[in-house]
Amino acid sequence: MNVVLIILAVVLMLVGLVGAIVPGIAGPPFSFLGLLAVSFVEGVNHSTEFLVVMGVIAAVVYALDYVVPAWGTKQLGGTKAGVRGSTIGLVLGLLVTFVFPIGFIAVLLGPFIGAYIGEKSAGTDDHRAWKAAFGSFVGFLAGTGLKIIYACVCIFFIIKDLIILI
Repeated sequence: MNVVLIILAVVLMLVGLVGAIVPGIAGPPFSFLGLLAVSFVEGVNHSTEFLVVMGVIAAVVYALDYVVPAWGTKQLGGTKAGVRGSTIGLVLGLLVTFVFPIGFIAVLLGPFIGAYIGEKSAGTDDHRAWKAAFGSFVGFLAGTGLKIIYACVCIFFIIKDLIILI
């Protein structure tokens, strides 16, 4: 049973890392599930508190990934229309991910284009609309960075646990 759990943990860890980079794959939950799987391996002792904290962090990072692009739009001068456009662009980008093989590009550009269109529909001048769109892009990159950091922390604990077993 330990071998199955170790293989499952490694697969989930890799999917979590890929999901941290590739939009449309829920990276943090997969990373957490890998950590959870390795915690059931005989000889690995993770406290309940540790697992709860890591689970909560996974949920927060996962949620922030959808919020940060809109926050970036607002931080660089975007209006509510730009924030709404960024959110709509992200959702449309995610939908395109499931239909077309260019999903990464759609999720990357969706919030950017959505923020720009939202700002223009509100009558914002071009300079400010582009600035808000750039904020959305920066927010997307920040969300991706958070997911990568979380995946790396989970990978650290999984590898540490596997090394201890050897």
